Amino acid sequence: MSSRPPKARPERFLAALALSIICLISLGNVIVRYVTDASFAFTEEFSVFLLVIVTFAGAAVAARDNQHIRIELIEHRLPRPLLPVLYVLQWAAGVVVMGATTWYGYTFALEEYQWESLSPGLGLPTWLYVAWLPILAFAICLRLTQNLIDRLRGSNTTEGERYDA
Repeated sequence: MSSRPPKARPERFLAALALSIICLISLGNVIVRYVTDASFAFTEEFSVFLLVIVTFAGAAVAARDNQHIRIELIEHRLPRPLLPVLYVLQWAAGVVVMGATTWYGYTFALEEYQWESLSPGLGLPTWLYVAWLPILAFAICLRLTQNLIDRLRGSNTTEGERYDA
């Protein structure tokens, strides 16, 4: 086990907290439904919101730790001097996608705020839910950049990342 502190600690905490809350409200809903034949109205709306938090926070952690699913055939077969070019291309593709997600998520959240839209289940302002999308998408961009810097320095190699041919 590594003695270094884990990377992306805020995102790890946020994902764990969101998943814990999902478990608690789902368990509470099951117990109440079993005892009273009724259920809490808010559980599905909050669970979906928290699942988005878990997904994006987990993606930020994976981006920081270089653990995203990808096809590594090119990475393993490319000559070592060309790897930095591939790393930059991988980073650029990720930043373009997550940058667009950040921008359109921000625009969407701003529109939801301006239109004063309310959620259908509980009537809460939808911008409270949507605002997390651009925040966490931007966090993914930051973590991708940190990972790129580590990879270019050669300090973020995982076991089995590079096959020696």
